Amino acid sequence: MTIGLLKLDLLIRGARSLKEKRRVVKSLKDRIRNRFNCSIAEVDYLDEWQRARLAVCVVAREGRFANTQINEIARFAVATSGAEIANVEIEML
Repeated sequence: MTIGLLKLDLLIRGARSLKEKRRVVKSLKDRIRNRFNCSIAEVDYLDEWQRARLAVCVVAREGRFANTQINEIARFAVATSGAEIANVEIEML
């Protein structure tokens, strides 16, 4: 069993309130969850208007599948986030 962990740091430059930030973050989380059937949560910078950190987790029987899935999620987030991706970290556990 392999666990793939992806951490995404987002910069949401247009957000002027937590409500605007939450709209962008929730939209991205919902799209990733629905498309890739994975677990995702906002894990840091909860009270900052223009920053967010998301953690995405994929559990797979084979490490190769988990790695492929995590990389696809990272590419999808970069292409469709509505925010600037400041940092991407990938770990295989």
